[in-house]
Amino acid sequence: MNIKVLGPGCAKCQQTEKIVKEAVAEAGVTATVEKVTDLMKIAGYGVFGTPAVVVDGEVKCVGKIPTKEDVKAWLAP
Repeated sequence: MNIKVLGPGCAKCQQTEKIVKEAVAEAGVTATVEKVTDLMKIAGYGVFGTPAVVVDGEVKCVGKIPTKEDVKAWLAP
């Protein structure tokens, strides 16, 4: 599983990355969490608001900090 946290590095983006990493650890799944700060790469996902979360190429959340429960639901098979 590949998870990307999209954002320039603001406080909301950092909080989103922290929540995603905690949810992955608690769910016990194997996933790569990558931070994407390049605005052109972020725009390439069709995302124009940050923070955003992409799971296996699918945009799951844009413009808000997801809850840990949201992230765990995205990780479920």
